[in-house]
Amino acid sequence: MSSLAWSEALLLRRNPLALLIAVGLPIGVVLGLRSSAELMSAIAADPGVAIVVTVSAVALNLFVYYHLVTALVARREELVLKRLRTGEATDLHILAGTATPAVAIAWGQAVLAAVTSAVLFGLPLPVNPLLVVLALVLGSLVFVLLATATTAVTSSVEMAQLTTTPLLVIPLTFSGLYFPLTDLSEPLEQLARLLPLTPVVELLRLGLSGTTADGSTVDLAGSFGPAVRPVLVLLAWVIVGGLATRRWFRWEPRR
Repeated sequence: MSSLAWSEALLLRRNPLALLIAVGLPIGVVLGLRSSAELMSAIAADPGVAIVVTVSAVALNLFVYYHLVTALVARREELVLKRLRTGEATDLHILAGTATPAVAIAWGQAVLAAVTSAVLFGLPLPVNPLLVVLALVLGSLVFVLLATATTAVTSSVEMAQLTTTPLLVIPLTFSGLYFPLTDLSEPLEQLARLLPLTPVVELLRLGLSGTTADGSTVDLAGSFGPAVRPVLVLLAWVIVGGLATRRWFRWEPRR
C-alpha cells in the first residue's frame, strides 16, 4: 500500500492543476475570509477558527473527493486498476494507496491553516482536540468512499466535471460556511445537517471553539453530547458510501 501511495504521490506532483489547488487553497481561503468580515463571522466568532474550519472542510470536499474521482477514473480507463488486482495488493490496499496522497495533502492543509491562524490571529487552544481529529478522519473516509462510488457513473476524466458537481456544490452550499443554517426553514435546516459536509463543519467548530449547532458555547465535558449527532451522520455516510462502492465500483472500463 505504501508503494502504491508513493507512486500516486509522484503522479500527483506531476499534475499542475492538482498542485495549484493544493497550494492555492489555503492561501485563497485566508485572503477571501480576511476580505469579508461578514462571511468570517458567519463561520465562527474567532477568525482563526473560521479559517481552520473552512480550509479543512473545503479541502475534504474539493481536493479529496474531486481529485480521487479523477485519479481512479483515469487509472481504471488505462487498465491500471485491473493490472494491480493481479498482484499481491488487495482491493482495500489499492483504494487506500490511491487515496493516501490526497488525504495527506488535505490534512496538511488543515495543519498549515492552524499554524497560520495561530501566527496571524492568535488561534486559541482547541476545546476538544479529539473532535477535531474525529472530524478529519471520518470526513476523509466519507469523501473517499463517495469518490469511489461516484466513479461508477463517471465514464471518463472529462465527465468527472459533471458527475462530481452535485456532491461538490450542494454539501458546500449548505454546510454552514456561507450562512447560518438556522436561517433556513426547519425542514431544510434538518436536511442540510444530514449532508456529508455539514457534520464535519459542526465537529470542527465544536472541537475548536466549543460552539454547538444552535450557537451556544460549551466546555470540554459539555462538547461530547452535541457531537453525537454529527458523528452518527458521518458513520451513516460511511456505511452508504461503503455499500455503494462494494456494489457499483468497477475495476476496468466497459467496452
